[in-house]
Amino acid sequence: MLLLALETSCDDTGAAVFDGPRLLAQATASQTVHEDWGGVVPELASRAHQQAILPTVQRALRLAGKALTDIEAIAYTQGPGLLGALLVGQSFAKGLALGLGVPLVGIDHMKAHVLANFIDEPQPPFPFLCLTVSGGHTQLVVARGPEAMEVIGQTRDDAAGEAFDKCAKMLGLPYPGGPLIDKHAAAGNPEAFAFPIAEMPGLDYSFSGLKTAVRNFAERQGPAFIQQHLADVCASVQATIVKTLLQKLARAAAETGLRHIALAGGVAANKGLRIGLKTLAVQKGWQVYIPELAYCTDNAAMIGMAGYFALQGGRRGTLADKPFVSGEEALV
Repeated sequence: MLLLALETSCDDTGAAVFDGPRLLAQATASQTVHEDWGGVVPELASRAHQQAILPTVQRALRLAGKALTDIEAIAYTQGPGLLGALLVGQSFAKGLALGLGVPLVGIDHMKAHVLANFIDEPQPPFPFLCLTVSGGHTQLVVARGPEAMEVIGQTRDDAAGEAFDKCAKMLGLPYPGGPLIDKHAAAGNPEAFAFPIAEMPGLDYSFSGLKTAVRNFAERQGPAFIQQHLADVCASVQATIVKTLLQKLARAAAETGLRHIALAGGVAANKGLRIGLKTLAVQKGWQVYIPELAYCTDNAAMIGMAGYFALQGGRRGTLADKPFVSGEEALV
C-alpha cells in the first residue's frame, strides 16, 4: 500500500510517502515566522501551514518518484497540537482522500513519536518502555503494541522541551533556545552550578520549579555574569533536566521490569540526553533504541509509520472525525 502521511501539529509542515512499512521519502517545511516572537504564534502557524502544505506534498512525491494518483491511503496528525494547525492538515487530508477515493486515518501525534523507533533498524520488541520528550509533552509510555500504549508517568506542568526553551530565553538566547543550550553545554561544566530537581510522586515530572530557579539565578547574577559563564550555566541546566528525566525512567524500568528502552520526541535530539541514556543503559543492562535525528523532531515519517500500523490493524478514519488538542483526548 502506498501511503501519504501529513504532519501539521505545530510549526513544521511535513509530508512523507511510504510503501508499506518502508519510507520512500519525506519533506519538511519549517516556519521561521515565529523567531521574532520568542515562541510559536498559533495563527501565524496556521497560515504558514496553508501556504506550505501543497508544495511540501508535491516535493515528497517527487522525491519518492510517485504521482498523487498512485496514493492508496492517507494518514494525518489528528492531535494533540494547535487547533488551527491541525485543521489545516486534517482538511487537506480529507479533501484529498475524498477526491482520490482512498481511506484515511487520523494519528495520535504522541503515539507516532514512539513509533518513530520503527522507521529504521534496530526496532524495539513489544512490550517496551519509551521516554517521550518534546516541547509540549514529557511522558513515560509502556508500548504493548502499535495501537496499545499506556502513559504511566508525565509532567504535571511544563514539558522538558519547554523548560529548555524558556531557560534559554532567560539566559539571553534566541528562540528556539533548546538546541542552543545543548550546543553551549558541550563546552561547559555540568557541575558548575546547582539547580533543583523537583520531587514528584510516582513517575510524574515537574519542571516549573527549575524555570523559576534559573530565572532567579539569572536576575541575581546579571547579564554580564551569564554571558561570561554561559557554557557552564547551560551545561548545569541541561544536566539538571537530563538527571530529572533519567531518574524517573530508571524507576519506571524497575517497576515495569522492562529492559528494552526507547527514546522519542524532539528533545531526543539533545546530545546530553542521548549520552546520559546510553551511559545509564550500560549500568542497568538495558537495550536502548533512539531514532535518527530526522525522526525525533516533528516529522511526517513518524505519522506514516503509525499510519501503516493503524491501517494494518484495520482502523479507518471518517470525514466526521475532528482534531483533538490535548493528550486527554488521544486515541489510546
